[in-house]
Amino acid sequence: MAVIIHVPEALRAKLGEDGTRELVALLDQTARGLRENIDGTAAERLERRLTETKADLGKQIAELRAEVVKQVAAAESRLMWKTLAFLAGQTGVVYLILKTLLK
Repeated sequence: MAVIIHVPEALRAKLGEDGTRELVALLDQTARGLRENIDGTAAERLERRLTETKADLGKQIAELRAEVVKQVAAAESRLMWKTLAFLAGQTGVVYLILKTLLK
C-alpha cells in the first residue's frame, strides 16, 4: 500500500529533492512498522480472546453434561421405583388370583 505524503514547498526547498525522498521513505518505513506492530498486537489479542472463549465454552459444556447426567439419573431412579411398585402390585394380584383358584 503506497502512502502519498505531500511535503510542503518550504520544507522541500530546505531538504532538497534527495532529502525529501529520504524523509518520505523514512515516514513510509515508520508507518509500515507501526502497521505491522498493530497487526501483531491485534492478532495476539484475538488469539487470547479465542483461547479464553474456548476455555469458557469447555467449562459450560462440562457443566451442561453434568446437569444432563444428573437429570438422567433422577429419571432412571423414578422409573425404577415405579417399575418396582408396578411389580409389587402385579405380584399381589397374582397371589390373590392363585389363592382364590387353589381353595
